[in-house]
Amino acid sequence: MDIRARKLAQVILRYSLNLKSGDKLLIQGGEKTLPFIKEVYREAIKMGIFPQVDLGIEELTEIMLKHGNDEQIMYIPESSKTAFETVDAILTVWGEKNTRMLTNIDASKMKLRSRGRRQLMEIFERRMANKELKWCGTLFPTEANAQEASMSLEEYEDFVYGAGYIDTENPIEKWQQVKEEQDRICKILDTKKEIRIVSKDTDIKMRVEGRKWINCCGNENFPDGEVFTSPIEDSVEGYIRFSFPGIYAGREIEDIKLRFEKGKVVEATAAKGEDLLLQLLDTDEGAKFLGEVAIGTNYGIKRFTKNMLFDEKIGGTVHLAIGRGFPESGSKNFSAIHWDMLCDMRDGGEIYADGELIYKDGKFII
Repeated sequence: MDIRARKLAQVILRYSLNLKSGDKLLIQGGEKTLPFIKEVYREAIKMGIFPQVDLGIEELTEIMLKHGNDEQIMYIPESSKTAFETVDAILTVWGEKNTRMLTNIDASKMKLRSRGRRQLMEIFERRMANKELKWCGTLFPTEANAQEASMSLEEYEDFVYGAGYIDTENPIEKWQQVKEEQDRICKILDTKKEIRIVSKDTDIKMRVEGRKWINCCGNENFPDGEVFTSPIEDSVEGYIRFSFPGIYAGREIEDIKLRFEKGKVVEATAAKGEDLLLQLLDTDEGAKFLGEVAIGTNYGIKRFTKNMLFDEKIGGTVHLAIGRGFPESGSKNFSAIHWDMLCDMRDGGEIYADGELIYKDGKFII
């Protein structure tokens, strides 16, 4: 086992989730993440934590989506609901055996699956908002994820652990420095009423008055590096063209263009995968509104890897998410989906706050 995986487990339990003896932890992951789950489990036991593991098998999900009826696809076991209601923390570990396993699944089946999981998301959002539950999502590098990123496994491991500063002597100290700097940015943004984003084929504005900007510094995503809020739901006006493909369940949607009026998507096109884009927007009423606007700040992540855990953090980018917003930022938008799309700002991109230029060519100038 790579010693960096053990170090990552320690950072997540001690810094990201900030767990203590007696806490109950649910660890979720797939077959390929088992080596890392063992390291988390081992560290949790040493810390006096009570861990339980939910190990998913990718082929079973494929079987369900291909052959299950609507009721079966939407079914959530009572044991899953109980776990979400009773644990103190959830760690979700991503790392696929085959990133394209669900590529050919009918989009309507994917929509049903999202609707079924809404039951869990309601519990999750309520307990997170009430500070009863902690959550962190991370990735264990696998061959499939490395291939998706056009890297060897060794290169991808260096990329993943480097993005989280795991290869530094004291990663926790580094993330505490990130927290301090982004606290400063968030305090300034909290005073602003309107945000306008301008880039290639993009001019979009939204009101954020009364909404809280959140500092993402390694607590809920790891690695991390962004600041975000949820715009006032009916305030989004304008158009945006996303620079990179949108990835949903292994399927790529290329050259996405959205136009908003009174907060709602009124026009949506894509050069490839437009059918899936329209299906996602039709998931429910909340899917047509923005749940998030965010600015990536991790300049250690320099390349697009088709994995939004890393891509949305790329220093010099912004991302918008259709669907579910975040209660902690003040969002009132609920949806069964939350789907991020990425826009590069490093070549001429600008962000204005209440008419003042605060960000240019991929960096804050405040």
